[in-house]
Amino acid sequence: MRILLTNDDGIFAPGLSALYKELVRIGEVVVVAPSESQSGASHRITLKNPLVCNKVQIAGEFSGYSVDGSPADCVKLAYMELVDGNIDLLVAGLNNGANVGINIYYSGTVAAAMEGSFLSLPSVAMSVAAEEHVDFQSAARYCMGVLKKVFPVQKSEVININIPQLSKGEPRGVKVVPQSTEGFEESYVCNRSGDGKLLFQLTGGTHRFEESRTDTMSLSEGFITVTSLASGMTDYTKNKKLEQIKW
Repeated sequence: MRILLTNDDGIFAPGLSALYKELVRIGEVVVVAPSESQSGASHRITLKNPLVCNKVQIAGEFSGYSVDGSPADCVKLAYMELVDGNIDLLVAGLNNGANVGINIYYSGTVAAAMEGSFLSLPSVAMSVAAEEHVDFQSAARYCMGVLKKVFPVQKSEVININIPQLSKGEPRGVKVVPQSTEGFEESYVCNRSGDGKLLFQLTGGTHRFEESRTDTMSLSEGFITVTSLASGMTDYTKNKKLEQIKW
């Protein structure tokens, strides 16, 4: 099995190394990841400038392609130029910080998996909830346990896996849950610069209350969350209503 491993925290991120050590147990792993952190990059791609790509050593243990671009750039470049032969599985992670709720839309990790879906690759995004000291090795092992359960991932499928904060103990189990779209309690703090310009800093709070069980709720309760994500954004129900209009 040939596995493409990427992330959005940067090629030297500890989460990537932890996941690599687990993935090499099941196949050949090719690493193609951003040269620097691209957290929050979403599905941005580079159009105006050429992508700088270098082969680098990672933690003195393995090598990978460092790309001066976004996670989506890395997947496209790997698929079209860098990886010889077929890619059997794309894995994006292990991200430092959960990718649940509306964070999925902002996430470079999930965007990399979605790019894999567009290219008909079986794709999995893996993340662990942020805390002061993240146990990436244990989180990677939990992710692999889930991955083995969902095998085989089909072409164009995207599976999103999130591990809760491990400092609070072992996960309480696994929940297959939908993505929350309730969002956060957020606000902007306003200040002025020395030259009088307005400065607005976004601050995040807790998730808004939800009655139904979702990824955000289950993760906060200590469960590993698994969610199958759709790569298309078409609202087919609304489309049917639009088709009834006499255009």
